[in-house]
Amino acid sequence: MTKTETTSKRPTHRVYAVKKISDDNSHWTEIGAAWAHQDGKGFNLKLDYLPLGGAEIVIREPKAKGAEGGAQ
Repeated sequence: MTKTETTSKRPTHRVYAVKKISDDNSHWTEIGAAWAHQDGKGFNLKLDYLPLGGAEIVIREPKAKGAEGGAQ
């Protein structure tokens, strides 16, 4: 059995529920965090909220502090 470890105590990615509102507009809701495995082959997820209603789950690297705009 292989032990899974993370590279940091801080999340490496944010997890979002993305719901399409129109052809060119989506609503992004942060629902948790993810940590990359040390070997780079997977993630540990911590979800604070599980989306309903067909939202897509998206994992993205967090923006640098002070970055403007939404989740993308």
